[in-house]
Amino acid sequence: MADRVAGLMEERLRVRGTGLADKLKRGGGKLPRKVRAAAQALAEAAHMSQNPKLLLQIDESRVAEAYDVCLRYLGPLGSGSRRLLLVQSTLARIAFALIVVAGGAFLVMRWRGLI
Repeated sequence: MADRVAGLMEERLRVRGTGLADKLKRGGGKLPRKVRAAAQALAEAAHMSQNPKLLLQIDESRVAEAYDVCLRYLGPLGSGSRRLLLVQSTLARIAFALIVVAGGAFLVMRWRGLI
């Protein structure tokens, strides 16, 4: 699971490194806080799985949930699609703000009897 998330980080965010922990050190700031925490939990579980005694202490449901969180963020969209959605949402906010300002100006002009 950690290798899959590390591969997606390299593919989607262009973060280089040898493993998930190294990639989190280099490019963890590019991830949202919740996804970064989930990826950190995966990295810890991957490190613990190397030792047979620590392997028994891993909470598999927590690891599966962290894996799902990481895949939901990194999986469906590429970096180009993510940029396009960011631009679209920004343009939508600007258009909404202009509509609100124009409506407010119209109401003020109507109230003062200019229209």
